[in-house]
Amino acid sequence: MTQDGNPADKPEKGEEKKDNIYVPSLVEAQAEIAAKRAGVDREAGKGAAPGRVRPTGGQRVPMLAEADAGLEALYARHKKVYPREVHGLFANLRVLLTSLTLGIYYGLPWLNWGAGRQAFLIDLPERKFNLFAWTFWPQDLFYLAVILILSALLLFFFTAILGRVWCGFACPQTVWTEVFLWIERKIDGDRMKQMKLANMPWSHEKMLKRTGKYGAWILFSLWTGFTFVGFFTPIRELTVSAYSIALGPWETFWVFFYGLATFGNAGFLREQVCIYMCPYARFQGAMFDPNTLIISYDKARGEPRGARGRIVDPKAQNLGHCIDCTLCVQVCPTGIDIRNGLQYQCIACAACVDVCDTVMDKMQYPRGLIRYTTENALEGKPSHILRPRVLIYGSLLAAIAAALVISVLLRIPLDVDVIRDRNTLYRETNEGLVENVYTLRILNMDNSAHAYRLSAEGIEGLRMHGDVERVTIESGQVRELVVRLQADPANLKERSSHIRFRMQAEDSARLVATEEARFLGPIIR
Repeated sequence: MTQDGNPADKPEKGEEKKDNIYVPSLVEAQAEIAAKRAGVDREAGKGAAPGRVRPTGGQRVPMLAEADAGLEALYARHKKVYPREVHGLFANLRVLLTSLTLGIYYGLPWLNWGAGRQAFLIDLPERKFNLFAWTFWPQDLFYLAVILILSALLLFFFTAILGRVWCGFACPQTVWTEVFLWIERKIDGDRMKQMKLANMPWSHEKMLKRTGKYGAWILFSLWTGFTFVGFFTPIRELTVSAYSIALGPWETFWVFFYGLATFGNAGFLREQVCIYMCPYARFQGAMFDPNTLIISYDKARGEPRGARGRIVDPKAQNLGHCIDCTLCVQVCPTGIDIRNGLQYQCIACAACVDVCDTVMDKMQYPRGLIRYTTENALEGKPSHILRPRVLIYGSLLAAIAAALVISVLLRIPLDVDVIRDRNTLYRETNEGLVENVYTLRILNMDNSAHAYRLSAEGIEGLRMHGDVERVTIESGQVRELVVRLQADPANLKERSSHIRFRMQAEDSARLVATEEARFLGPIIR
């Protein structure tokens, strides 16, 4: 019985009631889905069968087809972005920086410094890093940590002032994507031709263009991977090995791996790397403030938007300066509409600025409808470049950079390690002297060989036994010396005396290294 005294409807075939759960029949579910698509409110019962009563407060179980429709709404299928080619100030700047960064990447491994020495080489087997006039070793790992800290601070500093300028003009993903886009435009044509080619069935023309484009991408990617390996293996030796098809297994792996990464990221993933994979897009909001320079659409000037002729006065038709041409969307490499406000997908490439300025020129409107500006400037408030976070980032950056430069300039390319013989604390010679034995490991980190003078001090009358006072060490060579020090026990004031080894180059006054040690012996009272 129902609350009004009428007998309850019996469940029909295809329908059952369990725990106040309403399961519609297939016919009813199809009718409701059709009503939903037609814009009819199904809760009003227009799609239900006559005479049917739905339990109040019941939970409806969706059918499979409707569930699939809901899942499709939650999952956005990838739509390929075909960015339109644009010309202008920022486009020219991006081409300049792309050429500069690619020139550094592909040209740096071929530079030599000195006689046959690669200027930039990370030699992992030899455990050394050539950087022009300097050679760094694992003992200099401290400098790598400082450089990483400087890179992070530099990114924070420029982001606080200029926003995502790194992403739009110098990021490797942006740089290589620009090259791949240029190749694509040369082979497939402009944006409209690319879209037409993608939608047309396979034909001789499409097969030819796809083969040419992918072939050019693959060659460029392999060249990129080969250059990458050239930073770790002397590139001239690598070229000879590649020419004779004698690359080692690791060189071969990294050439193809880095080439594949370039091919996939710049050729296919593109904006997906910036939107979904790059962490910088996620935490940039923590570095933005109302004074940060961003690319923004001036709504106060552009709205309401609408199409019009060139000779039409927009004020007479109650229109803003935006003609709704959507060119700003067509040129965006990530496919966003900048008119919807600041979005994390925006990489600040300024392509929309260039194309909008072009449209404004044609319409004889002032430039700057889309421009680099700040949130405060859009609201009519003053903008400030020098603010606490900028001053903090700048001060730390300057201090650490200065300390790094001074440290590198004052660096002594000589390392001495002293290991005392632990098998015997000390021993007495036939002459009644106390003797300690040490093992010295000397590393010449300079780019040339040097002759060194070894001496020890700290105890009166301390003398060195053996022919080890003068030693010649080649560049990058590690020499081990067994040194015996002897002292008169009468000069020992304590059981453990402080001593110092000194290694001095004969041809350079500043090339000197000292290392402290302990001398053990008895105390004679």
